[in-house]
Amino acid sequence: MPSRRRTDPAIGRAALVAWAEGTAERRDVTTAVRFTLEELADVAPGHAVEVRVPPAGVVQAVAGPRHTRGTPPNVVETDPETWLGLVTGRVTWGDAVAQGWVTASGERSDLSGLVPLRLRVS
Repeated sequence: MPSRRRTDPAIGRAALVAWAEGTAERRDVTTAVRFTLEELADVAPGHAVEVRVPPAGVVQAVAGPRHTRGTPPNVVETDPETWLGLVTGRVTWGDAVAQGWVTASGERSDLSGLVPLRLRVS
Protein backbone atom coordinates (compact mmCIF):
# COMPACT_ATOMS: atom_id res chain seq x y z
CA MET A 1 0.00 0.00 0.00
CA PRO A 2 1.55 3.35 -1.00
CA SER A 3 2.33 5.84 1.72
CA ARG A 4 0.07 8.82 2.28
CA ARG A 5 1.59 11.73 0.38
CA ARG A 6 1.92 15.08 2.06
CA THR A 7 4.45 16.62 -0.31
CA ASP A 8 3.47 17.44 -3.88
CA PRO A 9 6.00 15.50 -6.00
CA ALA A 10 6.65 18.49 -8.28
CA ILE A 11 7.42 20.71 -5.29
CA GLY A 12 9.54 17.98 -3.72
CA ARG A 13 11.57 17.50 -6.88
CA ALA A 14 12.06 21.25 -7.26
CA ALA A 15 13.32 21.46 -3.67
CA LEU A 16 15.68 18.57 -4.33
CA VAL A 17 17.00 20.29 -7.45
CA ALA A 18 17.57 23.49 -5.46
CA TRP A 19 19.51 21.48 -2.87
CA ALA A 20 21.55 19.73 -5.57
CA GLU A 21 22.39 23.08 -7.18
CA GLY A 22 23.34 24.63 -3.84
CA THR A 23 20.59 27.24 -3.98
CA ALA A 24 18.22 25.71 -1.42
CA GLU A 25 16.88 27.68 1.49
CA ARG A 26 16.07 25.96 4.77
CA ARG A 27 12.44 25.32 3.79
CA ASP A 28 13.62 23.77 0.51
CA VAL A 29 15.88 21.37 2.41
CA THR A 30 13.00 20.40 4.71
CA THR A 31 10.71 19.86 1.73
CA ALA A 32 13.36 17.80 -0.10
CA VAL A 33 13.89 15.61 2.98
CA ARG A 34 10.17 15.02 3.48
CA PHE A 35 9.69 14.26 -0.20
CA THR A 36 12.54 11.74 -0.26
CA LEU A 37 11.36 10.09 2.97
CA GLU A 38 7.95 9.62 1.32
CA GLU A 39 9.69 8.19 -1.76
CA LEU A 40 11.57 5.72 0.46
CA ALA A 41 8.30 4.62 2.05
CA ASP A 42 6.86 4.04 -1.43
CA VAL A 43 9.90 2.06 -2.60
CA ALA A 44 10.19 0.02 0.61
CA PRO A 45 6.73 -0.08 2.22
CA GLY A 46 6.46 -1.41 5.72
CA HIS A 47 6.94 -0.52 9.35
CA ALA A 48 10.09 -2.42 10.38
CA VAL A 49 12.55 0.51 10.24
CA GLU A 50 12.07 4.03 11.49
CA VAL A 51 14.11 6.52 9.45
CA ARG A 52 14.64 9.79 11.30
CA VAL A 53 16.01 12.98 9.76
CA PRO A 54 15.55 15.60 12.47
CA PRO A 55 14.17 18.17 12.45
CA ALA A 56 12.69 17.61 8.98
CA GLY A 57 10.86 14.32 9.21
CA VAL A 58 10.52 10.67 10.06
CA VAL A 59 9.03 7.70 8.24
CA GLN A 60 8.50 4.01 8.85
CA ALA A 61 9.55 1.81 5.97
CA VAL A 62 10.87 -1.64 5.05
CA ALA A 63 8.86 -4.82 5.28
CA GLY A 64 9.04 -6.84 8.46
CA PRO A 65 7.62 -6.96 11.95
CA ARG A 66 5.69 -3.86 12.93
CA HIS A 67 6.83 -2.04 16.04
CA THR A 68 4.12 -0.49 18.21
CA ARG A 69 5.52 0.57 21.60
CA GLY A 70 8.66 2.19 22.99
CA THR A 71 11.87 2.71 21.05
CA PRO A 72 11.83 0.83 17.74
CA PRO A 73 14.48 -1.92 17.42
CA ASN A 74 15.43 -0.80 13.88
CA VAL A 75 16.28 2.89 13.65
CA VAL A 76 18.26 4.93 11.14
CA GLU A 77 19.03 8.53 12.01
CA THR A 78 20.99 11.20 10.20
CA ASP A 79 21.01 14.91 9.45
CA PRO A 80 19.29 16.48 6.42
CA GLU A 81 22.48 17.05 4.40
CA THR A 82 23.67 13.47 4.82
CA TRP A 83 20.20 12.10 4.04
CA LEU A 84 19.96 14.09 0.82
CA GLY A 85 23.49 13.01 -0.06
CA LEU A 86 22.50 9.38 0.46
CA VAL A 87 19.30 9.50 -1.58
CA THR A 88 20.99 11.30 -4.47
CA GLY A 89 24.10 9.12 -4.47
CA ARG A 90 26.51 11.88 -3.49
CA VAL A 91 27.28 9.95 -0.31
CA THR A 92 27.47 6.16 -0.04
CA TRP A 93 25.84 4.24 2.78
CA GLY A 94 29.17 2.68 3.77
CA ASP A 95 30.96 6.03 3.94
CA ALA A 96 28.15 7.66 5.92
CA VAL A 97 28.13 4.87 8.50
CA ALA A 98 31.94 4.73 8.70
CA GLN A 99 32.16 8.50 9.22
CA GLY A 100 29.48 8.43 11.90
CA TRP A 101 27.10 10.57 9.85
CA VAL A 102 24.43 7.86 10.15
CA THR A 103 23.47 5.86 13.20
CA ALA A 104 21.79 2.59 12.35
CA SER A 105 20.60 0.06 14.90
CA GLY A 106 18.83 -3.24 14.43
CA GLU A 107 19.13 -6.08 11.97
CA ARG A 108 16.97 -4.39 9.30
CA SER A 109 18.55 -0.94 9.45
CA ASP A 110 21.01 -1.37 6.57
CA LEU A 111 19.55 0.83 3.82
CA SER A 112 22.45 0.31 1.40
CA GLY A 113 20.18 -1.59 -0.99
CA LEU A 114 17.64 1.25 -1.03
CA VAL A 115 19.81 4.35 -1.39
CA PRO A 116 20.42 6.12 -3.62
CA LEU A 117 16.78 6.42 -4.62
CA ARG A 118 16.05 6.44 -8.33
CA LEU A 119 14.71 9.96 -8.58
CA ARG A 120 14.45 12.22 -11.57
CA VAL A 121 15.37 15.68 -10.34
CA SER A 122 15.56 17.52 -13.62
